[in-house]
Amino acid sequence: MSDSKSTSSNVFNVETVRSLVELMKQHDLSELDLREGDQKISLKRGGQPPIYAAPAPMQAAPMPVAPAASVSSAPTTSGGGEALASDAHLIAIKSPMVGTYYSKPKPDAESFARIGDHVSEDTVVCIIEAMKVFNEIKAEVSGKIVKVLVKDEEPVEFGQPMFMVDPQG
Repeated sequence: MSDSKSTSSNVFNVETVRSLVELMKQHDLSELDLREGDQKISLKRGGQPPIYAAPAPMQAAPMPVAPAASVSSAPTTSGGGEALASDAHLIAIKSPMVGTYYSKPKPDAESFARIGDHVSEDTVVCIIEAMKVFNEIKAEVSGKIVKVLVKDEEPVEFGQPMFMVDPQG
């Protein structure tokens, strides 16, 4: 009788744990925490959290132009009037979401994109963390990176310019 009580009170038996691990694999989860009464289980798999591609931006109401203009105009005016004329052909790579900007996949790794790098439409230029999900952001334009407008671990807004690309470079 005491044996059946101990197995029935153990909510997280081997079969339950196996099914939880299978669910984690099916849904590509890297971490799972469950609590049933006074019992708790924490499951983790893989070394790094999965990196997901950024979803296509929805056609929502546009952000006010003033914040984006102030971010992009600050670096261009530092060079004087000549910089404004020469920057007219540059294309901005903008943030497709709100989150935290990361220039590299790991703190000790090389940056995805630096000034002078040539990028294509499919080149990953940074990661934006949103709600504990790391989203790879692709350039979506070909050319040469001429400006990096965001610092590592800095928050970014939807539509905020992060890089300036010279399509002729």
